[in-house]
Amino acid sequence: MVLWALHALLAAAVALLPSCAVQPARPAMEAAGTVEAWITTADRRLELAPSTLPMRYAHGGEADIVVDPGVRHQRMVGFGASITDASAWLIRHRMDGAQRDALLRELFGRDDGGLGFDFTRLTIGASDFSRRHYSLADTPDGSPDPELRHFDIAPNLDDVVPVVRQALEINPGLKIMASPWSAPAWMKDSGSLVQGTLLPEYYDAFARYLLAYVEAYRRAGIPVFALTVQNEPDYEPSDYPGMRLNAPARARFIGDHLGPLRDERMPDLQIFDWDHNWDKPEEPLAVLADPAASRHVSAVAWHCYGGDVSAQSLVRGAHPDKDVYMTECSGGDWEPVISGGLTLQFRRLVIGATRHWARGVLFWNLALDQDNGPHAGGCGTCRGVVTIDSRTGGVTRTDDYYALAHASRFVRRDAWRIASTETDGGIDNVAFENADDDSRVLLVANSGDTPREITVREGGRTFSATLPARSIATFRWAKPD
Repeated sequence: MVLWALHALLAAAVALLPSCAVQPARPAMEAAGTVEAWITTADRRLELAPSTLPMRYAHGGEADIVVDPGVRHQRMVGFGASITDASAWLIRHRMDGAQRDALLRELFGRDDGGLGFDFTRLTIGASDFSRRHYSLADTPDGSPDPELRHFDIAPNLDDVVPVVRQALEINPGLKIMASPWSAPAWMKDSGSLVQGTLLPEYYDAFARYLLAYVEAYRRAGIPVFALTVQNEPDYEPSDYPGMRLNAPARARFIGDHLGPLRDERMPDLQIFDWDHNWDKPEEPLAVLADPAASRHVSAVAWHCYGGDVSAQSLVRGAHPDKDVYMTECSGGDWEPVISGGLTLQFRRLVIGATRHWARGVLFWNLALDQDNGPHAGGCGTCRGVVTIDSRTGGVTRTDDYYALAHASRFVRRDAWRIASTETDGGIDNVAFENADDDSRVLLVANSGDTPREITVREGGRTFSATLPARSIATFRWAKPD
């Protein structure tokens, strides 16, 4: 009798609890939605091949990658490549109108599987990927022109300006930065666009030259949001425009000349330091240690041709108020790019750079021709994101195209990088949460020679996938209800 009464009291108490308190837990492996997946293999057997995977509820258990949207890192500006003189000339003069429109929509648009590039870089004057060497303030006899009476963006009006304008029509939110390869020859101790350094007496003129470029491009309908003061300032190329500008010189130039002038004339313009390789983090650290220069610098820009990507985190750790950007890396016909191929580009530049705080990732030439040009000196073995046949206007998509596509198509502007487990054994990953719909995006590379199965968990939901040997993958799923 007593036992019966206790059971009755317990049943009555349970009946009074809110209904949610007595619902049974979801059974393990109950369906919890689907995951969209895209895979590209290094042998191109698969190229952004789509599929869907089941997501299930799973309480506990091991996972190779745990994604945690509750931990946010940097907010993304985007992915893309540089519209060099060579790229713009090919698109403008070696493609017909229909070919040009189709390519630019594919690269900068998002409709019909477009890559949605949100970030690009321009050169201030010539680079090695120009058809000739020039600055925007050349004088007829090479004499000094400190008042910049000869400044003119005319060399860009037939190719770079119209191509960038068309890209902006397709993607009005496109973020554009710019970098000089050399000051005008008359500002340098070499008297040449090739080699040499900036003479101190022309620091003010060079600052006005850079801002004149930004002003002229803005008048042309091209909003430049950031610039660097020198491309690869620790290198003097022997056969194309370049200029050595070490950390003390950059600090003085930014702190005493460019920064104050920028504040006065266009305070919205950002200044990035370095714009060179991972192997000399002491260079940007020295500029950022200078109070006069540091207050004008919003970010450090990096290239991939030397050192390790972890340098980005080293510098950001010392200066967490400064952003990080990967502003140049080219694929091409050299080691380790040949043997590493697609997975190397993806894990180093897309995954590695963003795991180490990059808000934007840029590859080098947007387009080159079948002979890796046109170029005037410099790299004869670099490739573009696409190859344009200069005889027909036909387009071939390179490894760099697919490495960028797996990120730029799915990681939208203003997405947050979110926490995800660091992986090893040939598997690399990085995760994002899109700001527009809270969807999760996970990028994964399998650099190994055998397929790998991975298990991914976010909260109480999980999915598994098999990555082919030497492949890259994008996974996207909706946030929990």
